[in-house]
Amino acid sequence: MPTRRARSFFHLHMVSDATGETLLTVARAATARYFAVQPIEHVYPMVRTRRQLETALGEIEEAPGIVLYTMVDTGLSKRIDDRCAELGCPAVSILEPVLTTFQNYLGAEQRPRVGAQYVLDGNYYKRIDALNYTLVHDDGQMPEGWNEADIILVGISRTSKTPTSIYLANRGYKTANVPMVPDVPLPSALFDAENPLIVGLVASAERIRQVRENRLLGLNAEVDTTYVDRIAIADEIAKSRRFFQQNAWPVIDVSRRSIEETAATVISLYSKRAQESGAVT
Repeated sequence: MPTRRARSFFHLHMVSDATGETLLTVARAATARYFAVQPIEHVYPMVRTRRQLETALGEIEEAPGIVLYTMVDTGLSKRIDDRCAELGCPAVSILEPVLTTFQNYLGAEQRPRVGAQYVLDGNYYKRIDALNYTLVHDDGQMPEGWNEADIILVGISRTSKTPTSIYLANRGYKTANVPMVPDVPLPSALFDAENPLIVGLVASAERIRQVRENRLLGLNAEVDTTYVDRIAIADEIAKSRRFFQQNAWPVIDVSRRSIEETAATVISLYSKRAQESGAVT
C-alpha cells in the first residue's frame, strides 16, 4: 500500500495598508497550484505607519517566508524591500507590475489613495442592495418579488443554489433561488417572472447523495431515507432536466464546478442575454 506523501509547510506573510483581500486572493490562487505544500498565513491589514510596519517585520523575522505586500506609501514599501533583503525573504509588491503596465500604456498621472477600491460609490450600494434582495428571496421565499430579480436559480436540493446566489449578489446581481421538491409544483410566480434570467442547476446523483448524507449526519438525522437514495436522486435529476428543457431554461451542471465557476457561467449567460436584447449590464 503506497504511503501518503507528507505535506510540507511554509510561512506566507501578507502586508497591506488596506483590508488585505487582494493579497489573499492572489496568494491562494498561487498556492492552489502546489498540492504538496500548505501555507501558514500571516495577514497584517491596515498597516499605515512605520510603527505598525515594524511590528509586522518583527513577526516576519521570527518566522521567515515569502512576503507579499500592497502599499501606497513608497517609503513603507522600500522599508519592506530592504528589511526582507536583509532577512533573505523574497518580497513582492503584488500590484507594482500591473500599475507599471497601466502607467506605460495610459501615460496618465497616478493618484495613489489607500483603499481606493473600497470607495462607497454606486456600485458598492448596488452590491449591498443585491445582497439584501438575495437573502430575503433565498430558498423560494417571497415569490411575489421574483420579477425584480436579475437571476433566478432553480434546482433540486443540494445543487449549490444558495451559495451561488450569495456570490452573484456580491457581484451586484439580485438573485433568487427556488428549490424543486418531489411532487410539489413550483409557484406560478416563477413562470410569470419576465425580467430575470432563469437558470437550472443540476449535479451528478453521486455528488448530491454525498452532500445530502453529510448534511443529515451533521444534523444527527436519520440517513436511511429516500432523500439520500441514489435511485430516487437520479429520478429527481432526470425530471429536473426534462423540466428545464421544456421551459427552454439554460442548464449548468455543478458536479465539478466551484461556486465561483458556476457564478461565472451564470454571469456569462446573463451578459449574453442582455447583449442580445440590447440592454446594458
